[in-house]
Amino acid sequence: MEIINTPRKRKPRAGAVLMLLLAVVCGLALGTYLWHEYVPNWRHEAPDFNGNPKPVLYEGEMLDLPAIGKKDSLKLPYEMVKEQLDPTMAREDKTNSVIITTTDKVIRLQTSQLTALINEKPFQLKFPLEKIGDRFYLPMEPLKMLYRIELRESQETGAVILVKEGDTIRWAKIRTVPDKPEKKLAMRKDPTIKAPILADLVQGEEVMVWGEEGEWAKILLKNGYTGYMKQSDLTELREEVIPKQEPAASPIQWKPPGGKINLTWEQVVEKNPDTAKISAMPGLNVVSPTWFHLADGQGNLKNLASAAYVKWAHERGYQVWGLFSNGFEPKQTTEALSTYDKRMNMIKQLLSFAQMYKLDGINIDFENVYTADKQNLTQFVREMTPLLHEQGLVVSIDVTPKSGTEMWSLFYDRPALAQTVDYMMVMAYDEHWASSPKAGSVASLPWVEKTVQVLLQEEKVPASKLVLGIPFYTRLWTEEMKDGKTKVSSRAIFMDTSKRIMKEKGLTPEFSKETGQNYVEYTEDGKLQRIWLEDETSVKSRLELVNKYDLAGIASWRRGYESPELWEFIRTHLIP
Repeated sequence: MEIINTPRKRKPRAGAVLMLLLAVVCGLALGTYLWHEYVPNWRHEAPDFNGNPKPVLYEGEMLDLPAIGKKDSLKLPYEMVKEQLDPTMAREDKTNSVIITTTDKVIRLQTSQLTALINEKPFQLKFPLEKIGDRFYLPMEPLKMLYRIELRESQETGAVILVKEGDTIRWAKIRTVPDKPEKKLAMRKDPTIKAPILADLVQGEEVMVWGEEGEWAKILLKNGYTGYMKQSDLTELREEVIPKQEPAASPIQWKPPGGKINLTWEQVVEKNPDTAKISAMPGLNVVSPTWFHLADGQGNLKNLASAAYVKWAHERGYQVWGLFSNGFEPKQTTEALSTYDKRMNMIKQLLSFAQMYKLDGINIDFENVYTADKQNLTQFVREMTPLLHEQGLVVSIDVTPKSGTEMWSLFYDRPALAQTVDYMMVMAYDEHWASSPKAGSVASLPWVEKTVQVLLQEEKVPASKLVLGIPFYTRLWTEEMKDGKTKVSSRAIFMDTSKRIMKEKGLTPEFSKETGQNYVEYTEDGKLQRIWLEDETSVKSRLELVNKYDLAGIASWRRGYESPELWEFIRTHLIP
């Protein structure tokens, strides 16, 4: 019997199995990659505005708050207008008002009122300012007039596209597919082909382009919907430049013929000085008498002006800028600044006085003010300036050096005020004041220069508007020992008083490098007497600062404290 050997069936090798599994895995990975990279998502998702009933879009972004109304009755929320168009716009809840100030206009809108006020003259509106809940909505008509904007409203969705003057809009067209003219191209929710489709766009349709992310462009449709398309699907990019009109510059109503302002304040407490007794003041070009004072919280003013004084000043070629003080009464100031009507009451009186006495300007001197009134003070100046300019008046304001003191310094918004007024006088004195616990200079040169630098550099006050306030007075300091401690007191003295003291005491001044001034001291009745002198040396150093920083000029406090010969000295050293 023949035995036949049948070969055994071999088991597959482990290596072959691994290779097969690897091939399957690679195939799946390749398929996944190809699907992820090249297979688009064809799911459609309806575009929306995230619940915003009347969206406003700017530069491709939807703004936070909705508009209301449509077509001519369209209105924008106050917060949006303030943020996007005019940060100086103010709302006044007490009177349901919105106040807009420009370089030459003061506009007041009130809810439910079809008559607005422009420079206190009536202006008819088609639609009023509206208040819904705690929010004001401004009518489109004055906004378009004041800010030269466009509001492109979609009839399809109601969305509003805000366009400002000076904007550049980039337009592109959806590319054409010659062999498939009916084909539509997808706008997607995100910059990826896996994002759902928000809209199918026809070939040749125009869209706005507001950015790129890699190969994708962020686009905005005319109906307000935004999304993404591949840049390769867009052609014929063009730019639409919205014409921009240069804003009307805030005009400086007057510049002195010599180039630099040389102003002196005339202190009037109860009655005006006898002008026949005022000696010549060569080089002087402005006098600012302290004539107008806040009388009460309703904004009524006390008037000490004199037509005879104005006539005397004009005959000598001096401009007259009547000074308006808040009386340094903080509570009264708070009340008077609190509403548009009270502020306008003050402004109208000043306008009336300026016309009555033929003034050339108004100098604002508000001191001892609560920091909480900072915004209202700035608003007052913004409302005042266009109306005074309309009457041809120069507007200036006095400010202290910048410091952290509330009632003395913090209430001044110096950058905002400097944008508004013609001139800003910095009262660069009282470094050491009447009740100072330490004796020292009224205005040492390093302290004065630092004051100027801070205003120019930190506060952005233009040098062409900054007037350096200089003291014509100094202080006689008395130091005595009491109970083992040095007690300090002082009194203000005129320049000639310090000269008389030095002559009587046989004193020779020494120059103090630390203060940039001459200095004398002597003992009387066992008490140390000290004077940091205001004289030609100290005045010259301040004039050199004016010329060094090309400031607008000087303002001196006050006439009558100076030595008469000082005027000629100032005239020859104040270089235009």
